[in-house]
Amino acid sequence: MRRFVLAALIAATPALAQSSAPAISVDTLKEVTSTLSSDAFEGRAPTTPAEAKTTDYIVERMKAAGLKPGNKGSWFQDVPLVELTAQDVTPMTFTGGKTPVSLTYRTDMVLASYRVTPKIDIRNSDVVFVGYGINAPEKGWNDYAGIDVKGKTVVVLVNDPDWETPGKQGLFEGKAMTYYGRWTYKFEEAARQGAAAVLIVHDTQPAAYGWGVVQSSWTGPQLELDAKGDHMDQSQAIGWMQLAKAKELFASAGRDFAALSAAAKVKGFRAIPLGVKASVSFSNTIKRQASKNVIGILPGTEGTNETVLYTAHWDHLGRCDAVNGDDICNGALDNASGIAGLIAMAEAQAKAGPAKRSIVFLAVTAEESGLLGSRYYAEHPVYPLRTTVGGVNMDGLNVIGPTKDVVVTGYGKSELEDLMKPLIEAQGRVMMPEPNPERGGYFRSDHFSFAKLGVPMFDGGSGEDLVDGGTAKGHAAVLDYIANRYHKPQDEYDPNWNWAGAVQDLTLYLQLGRELAMGDAWPNWYPTAEFRKIRDKDRSPK
Repeated sequence: MRRFVLAALIAATPALAQSSAPAISVDTLKEVTSTLSSDAFEGRAPTTPAEAKTTDYIVERMKAAGLKPGNKGSWFQDVPLVELTAQDVTPMTFTGGKTPVSLTYRTDMVLASYRVTPKIDIRNSDVVFVGYGINAPEKGWNDYAGIDVKGKTVVVLVNDPDWETPGKQGLFEGKAMTYYGRWTYKFEEAARQGAAAVLIVHDTQPAAYGWGVVQSSWTGPQLELDAKGDHMDQSQAIGWMQLAKAKELFASAGRDFAALSAAAKVKGFRAIPLGVKASVSFSNTIKRQASKNVIGILPGTEGTNETVLYTAHWDHLGRCDAVNGDDICNGALDNASGIAGLIAMAEAQAKAGPAKRSIVFLAVTAEESGLLGSRYYAEHPVYPLRTTVGGVNMDGLNVIGPTKDVVVTGYGKSELEDLMKPLIEAQGRVMMPEPNPERGGYFRSDHFSFAKLGVPMFDGGSGEDLVDGGTAKGHAAVLDYIANRYHKPQDEYDPNWNWAGAVQDLTLYLQLGRELAMGDAWPNWYPTAEFRKIRDKDRSPK
């Protein structure tokens, strides 16, 4: 049945002829996912011994699929990283309030540093509540207005001020998270303001994940790009604190956390010094080591530099905090399944034959550390971004069954949607915006590294409206994964997974990539998208 449906869909797409209608290999999806997520690969942490095993396996599968080395005869692009591991973290203490407040590492707070330095020591740093920590001149919003936080510790709320507003109404697009709501932005802006330390208050609903995700992601070795200056322009300490501890801290300072949080949602909010001082110290072990992006290519027939790009990240968290005695975060769905999709896509495109434009398959490192591998490639592209047509990013495939809908991450931004919509409709499905845009999914995967530099990448996939069970069952499955498996040792391969939904989505990615590779189209961003000016400038005659 699947072969019949696939052939019918491909026949509706002129760029992929009936005679070259390769099926998506479910065997490949199962084999690659189960292999990469097995305990033998130890959670695929970059710069660990498991990296070479992982990247060698990906190369083996790319070769077998029919790809050629994608970086001037090499399968690899070195990505210079520095690994920092916080050790001997003291409790973070707050003094000067009604009662002392102490935060224990891991259980109450997590801390790290972007700075490449052996010791972090913060003593008696004044603490300031800066609301959502946003400085957005174009919106007339500045949480740092009228206050100097140089050398101080700032406490910040997660997400945007209007994250509880239904729809996209509001200065910060309502329920849909903007980049100002991302934790990466909070740390970046605090550093620009000169803060010594930054603590984001963790709240499960606006953060979109529980404390266990924070704990597993922010403890153990942390990676950053190895750059000149050793990131000494960043804050000394960055991290998260539990909501209950934030309330305790504010109470000690004689402040009402709920009242100040509500005030922070209103334009004109001004930062509040809490009248307490923070102290914490820890040491860093430092390891400099290059990780690797893996690059394969199907060369185009016209000999141009124009490329279509498929991406997926190969890394996960490696060894992590144990749950029920299991300390390997296997990352089966996130993102062994995405790499399986990348290999299956390479197989299908190779079987379809050479296209006019080259098709590049990029398996990137260190996504879990802040999109580092894709960021490095985007800033040091093997194939120039101005001649990169666009493409597809794959981060977690659908393993719960076929759906009636396809959700687009960052819906309404790019003309790739115009190309994808008829393909989706040919499957009898509908294109939908994210049901939970407050989770900030657009900023949490590798397509964003390319978007920031102007290249449109389709990121999306099956929605929650399951053919068997509808949205109730689909939404429950998503919530179950986030609560019980996401970034935990329980994200393990299950031989009972239903791959039919993944095949649906991969068929779309195959068709879109083929249409881009065989045609002359240059999809742009919609005029209202924040990346349009970057693309226009990059594509303008030099």
